[in-house]
Amino acid sequence: MTSAAHPAPQPEPLWQPDSDRIAAARITRFQAWAAERYGAPAEGGYPALHRWSVAELDTFWQAVADWFDIRFSSPYEAVLADRTMPGAQWFPGATLNYAEHALRTAEDSARAETPALLHVDETHEPVGISWSELRRQVGSLAAELRALGVRPGDRVSGYLPNVPQAVTALLASAAVGAVWTSCAPDFGARSVLDRFQQVEPVVLFTVDGYRYGGKEHDRTDVVAELRRELPTLRAVVHIPLLGTPAPEGTLEWSALTSADTEPVFEQVPFDHPLWVLYSSGTTGLPKAIVQSQGGILLEHFKQLGLHCDLGPEDRFFWYTSTGWMMWNFLVSGLLTGTTVVLYDGSPGFPDTGAQWGVAERTGATLFGTSAAYVMACRKAEVHPAREHDLSRVKCVATTGSPLPPDGFRWLHDEVREDLWIASVSGGTDVCSCFAGAVPTLPVHIGELQAPCLGTDLQAWDPQGRAVTGEVGELVVTNPMPSMPIRFWNDPDGGRYRDSYFDMFPGVWRHGDWITLTDHGSVIIHGRSDSTLNRQGVRMGSADIYEVVERLPEIRESLVIGLEEPDGGYWMPLFVHLAEGAVLDESLRAKIKQAIREQLSPRHVPDEIIEAPGVPHTLTGKRIEVPVKRLLQGTALDKAVNPGSVDNLDLLRFYEDIARKRA
Repeated sequence: MTSAAHPAPQPEPLWQPDSDRIAAARITRFQAWAAERYGAPAEGGYPALHRWSVAELDTFWQAVADWFDIRFSSPYEAVLADRTMPGAQWFPGATLNYAEHALRTAEDSARAETPALLHVDETHEPVGISWSELRRQVGSLAAELRALGVRPGDRVSGYLPNVPQAVTALLASAAVGAVWTSCAPDFGARSVLDRFQQVEPVVLFTVDGYRYGGKEHDRTDVVAELRRELPTLRAVVHIPLLGTPAPEGTLEWSALTSADTEPVFEQVPFDHPLWVLYSSGTTGLPKAIVQSQGGILLEHFKQLGLHCDLGPEDRFFWYTSTGWMMWNFLVSGLLTGTTVVLYDGSPGFPDTGAQWGVAERTGATLFGTSAAYVMACRKAEVHPAREHDLSRVKCVATTGSPLPPDGFRWLHDEVREDLWIASVSGGTDVCSCFAGAVPTLPVHIGELQAPCLGTDLQAWDPQGRAVTGEVGELVVTNPMPSMPIRFWNDPDGGRYRDSYFDMFPGVWRHGDWITLTDHGSVIIHGRSDSTLNRQGVRMGSADIYEVVERLPEIRESLVIGLEEPDGGYWMPLFVHLAEGAVLDESLRAKIKQAIREQLSPRHVPDEIIEAPGVPHTLTGKRIEVPVKRLLQGTALDKAVNPGSVDNLDLLRFYEDIARKRA
């Protein structure tokens, strides 16, 4: 995985935007405007713009604020007063409000009655909520929150699916200056309490249940437990998704959102907390990550308005739940005047191709999903373009894990040849992307198009030297506005520093292995803390999964590399088989041959073991580090936080393997 002595010829792109598309892209217009006003390079396209954005960080972010017409109700004294990480100080002196910007389109009489939100679930066609109606509901709810005594800085929580009420509650909280936090209703009580008890909410918005996979799931018992275990609650708001009456002592959603009240937007400092997101919490309590109103506003305007090329004519659909940062990112589509599509239901109901049906029915122009979903469609032989009218879809974006090369080819072949495929990578920690979508650049198979603007993304070797064309740690060497302002309950900042700044002080280390190619793209190899290091050759687990899961017999896999006390190294591969497949010697040989020929002979597993399944976090990411700890002999309750796992019983299987080896 290192560069050859002579640079390889640049690979042929899978897709290339034509000149009309490049000229029409908002990022092209931004570059020309920033060249005139702020000294950005007029020539050299995106690579030149990116170089300028990291070299002239203050000027770049000032240009973003100006281009998107950020409404500062009091002026800023500097763009970046202190660039020390952690603790960078952005736009000191400035005040603003995130919700005011999210609802700005309602002020445009030509667009006020067009849909801000399109809501669809497993049982009905899309239902639109206009900009004016969303603004009215936010105004009514914000006034009611104030009447309940909610003040700037108070926490407001939602145990809600991806429904319009969740968006209204988030925006009303932000309008008041309160701090929003949410969990999806498929989280059990313990998982929710692990998160909400840390931040002590004063209001809880909750549903009586949700629909998923064609079934209704009652959550009244969980809600009752949350009410008992969250003593700071002053009010609980009942949303009757399944039609049940409001339990005693709760307020009714309809009563709080019925008034015709002009919203009042609390003007808060730039670094005032907007929301709390949570890490997966697989090895302890989830980290409660606090991001600011101003930092998110700027970062999301840049990401959605420039990188995703979203505007008023677009419809933005990303399959997500309220327990994943992508939901917060999706809601920010409102900033660019874009209609946001909220889908509440199973990704694969009534069949694997269901999400393509949602994209068709809602007229989505940008459809975002997980790499795992794309690969599941490929395996199930779904033919999206044959089965649906996807003519409005300009871009399919994926995240959650690296999109394997076969995923790129499948989207190109089965959706459309002229399709912009945006594999993106970022993190809950910044609620944004480090690398990914650029509408003016080519797409190469298996690669993210480029590092994002204002993101000083580098690959570093263990000595802290930047490398190109070889695998290194993903680091960001200058601050981004949406980096956490702090973790909740981390008074001295120690947990925050340990999470990102322990390896390279003053430099953000994210915990992913990446390669920056010589043609400017980015390849993600998986988490660096679960890297496979055989005889000095490092490889990301994602590289193994891409090869193994191409085989039709394998549904999913999990590879672990274990350093043993005697200096040895044991690398088992666990495989969850497709229906009807048998792990016999011939399949074992086939797996080993695929890894040997397509990756490296050194990364052929020592053992291939059939598993009943692969455990995931509640947001669908494979759990590698806790399984590694189990295999090293750590007790289950010490190796993993049980509330963070989708299926705890699966982990007992890996614990048994460890016992047998001991």
